[in-house]
Amino acid sequence: MALDVSLRSAGPTSVYTRSLHATNKVAAAFDPWDSVSRTVDPEMYTYPRVTTASTALLKEPPRRVTMLVRDLIDDSLYNPNYGYFAKQAVIFSPEKQFDFGRLRDHLQFMDLLNKMYRRFDEQQGSEDVDYTARQVWHTPTELFKPWYGYAIAKYMVAEYKLNLYPHRDLIIYEMGAGNGTLMRNILDYIREYEPAVYTRTQYRIIEISEALAKQQARQLTRVNQKEPHHCVEIINQSIFDWDEKVEDECFFIAMEVIDNFAHDLIRYDTDTGEPFQGVVGVDPEGDYSELYEAVGSDALIARYLKTRRQTNYKTPALSHHIFRKLKNSLLPYSSNLSKPEFIPTRLFQFLEQLRDHFPRHRLILSDFYQLPDTIPGIDAPVVQTRYKGTMVPCSTYMVQPGWFDIFFPTNFELLRDMYHIVCRKDRPINERLVKVLPHRDFLERYADLEMTRTRSGENPMLMYYENVKMLLT
Repeated sequence: MALDVSLRSAGPTSVYTRSLHATNKVAAAFDPWDSVSRTVDPEMYTYPRVTTASTALLKEPPRRVTMLVRDLIDDSLYNPNYGYFAKQAVIFSPEKQFDFGRLRDHLQFMDLLNKMYRRFDEQQGSEDVDYTARQVWHTPTELFKPWYGYAIAKYMVAEYKLNLYPHRDLIIYEMGAGNGTLMRNILDYIREYEPAVYTRTQYRIIEISEALAKQQARQLTRVNQKEPHHCVEIINQSIFDWDEKVEDECFFIAMEVIDNFAHDLIRYDTDTGEPFQGVVGVDPEGDYSELYEAVGSDALIARYLKTRRQTNYKTPALSHHIFRKLKNSLLPYSSNLSKPEFIPTRLFQFLEQLRDHFPRHRLILSDFYQLPDTIPGIDAPVVQTRYKGTMVPCSTYMVQPGWFDIFFPTNFELLRDMYHIVCRKDRPINERLVKVLPHRDFLERYADLEMTRTRSGENPMLMYYENVKMLLT
């Protein structure tokens, strides 16, 4: 059963040409980015449009509906009843921290890690979740605890002392705190090395997952701690539902979170450059078809594209438009739409939330800037599941909800420019105020590297996660 689900193929693909869009009719169009020419059932255009909010109470994925691509991805990942994070995802956390000074080199570390990971993985089977599809993943916070969290804490304390201490409290918000390990490591560091700052520290977690919120609460009372941290508040809520305005100056942490923020899909008319937004139709059997409509009906997509036009970004989807025009004139039945581009509309919405509800924040954000094995398209995601302990990559985002991890790379340079426009529009662009830097550069400045160095002199904390960048504001 799991194999059938994981290998389920996407449905047919159809596009609007300009003339057909004007008459709102359906037709087949050969698409060079897809393998075959197919038509879409005209009835699909009559299906109601649903959103993540309207599917949140469903027990099974909806059928006979249409959804924007971001709503399909959101539903697949976050639906509380059948979503991936509700069913499958488990965060690997070694029971004890590694003693790197006793390890020969990074290869011995990897061997030890693989054995621990395999044991942890085998312990995760349960009666209510299909073990063959359960996915276990890890973060630098967990692998290099407590030293990774200490580096984040050292950075925040240095900035806090420089700008706010002793007149204001150190107020920290963390979005998507996983097992709560980063929170505990940050607070342990401040309590031990900066006791005067610790007395003025407040830590608030914004966590969408009820299960992870409970796990974070357990971190506060672990028996191996000297004493629990009483300055923590855990708020079980999505950041996108947050409606309280926080006037305090604060740090806002988002570590390895935005890669799972849903994206929309755009393709462009190669003659005019007009953008079309992707819509997914779900037929009565639960199969998917990709449809397109002119941008304008969705306010978030329209705001994102309008804001992006204020930057120097040029979409690669139209970089060869002259060649495409020539091809279209020679091959009259070829598609007049560009290859797909995935746009980070949820990430853009997150920036708007920071602007509106945390106007005096300082952002600490880290995530992948490039990924292997992505599906076709610009800034496209990795879509993968697991079968019998092996990760199986997929070629489409239109997959059975709840069984697949869908995660995206981030264009950090574009994010920096968009952040300036959305959150700092009243200030001149200054790279010192909004910085993008490699993960390694940050750790070399703020981490205690001796604690993660092996006997050979290698440092796994610097060597791994080289496809990660940080945004600091």
